[in-house]
Amino acid sequence: MRWTVWIVGSLVLFGVVVTAIGYMLPKAHRVSRTVRLPMTPDALYTLLSEVDKYPSWRPGVTSVTRQPDHEGKPAWTEKVGGDSIPLRFERMERPSTLVARIADPSLPFGGTWTYRIVPEGSSSTVTITEDGEVYNPIFRFMSRFVLGHAATLDEFVRNLEARGR
Repeated sequence: MRWTVWIVGSLVLFGVVVTAIGYMLPKAHRVSRTVRLPMTPDALYTLLSEVDKYPSWRPGVTSVTRQPDHEGKPAWTEKVGGDSIPLRFERMERPSTLVARIADPSLPFGGTWTYRIVPEGSSSTVTITEDGEVYNPIFRFMSRFVLGHAATLDEFVRNLEARGR
């Protein structure tokens, strides 16, 4: 019985410490990745903006459901694992800039991804910047210390590199 009390007490203390640290961390974070791909800026822009085709080159995306356009720009819901994430493009300037936003303020996270495409001869360089926010302090702790703020961005870049070959 005594061991059970110690174990439960330790778990509760761990939860309190994780939550307290999460509250001390900033909600906002910014991470960027830059990759050079053997694609023209126009071809890369097309790849990034054709959201219906994401499941064909992003293995973690099991489906994409188009939603009604938002201010004349595409909106969609990505099914990733068991999660559905509504997104929309806020800015589209062919062939150099795209800005996508998580479109559901009730999620425990939000923010934007900005894609800046620069020509490099017959190739392109794209810099993707995530301006993210994690609202829940426990998720904030996990995002910072367990998963890493850049985990989703790093996976996206790996998929983009594999598709660009």
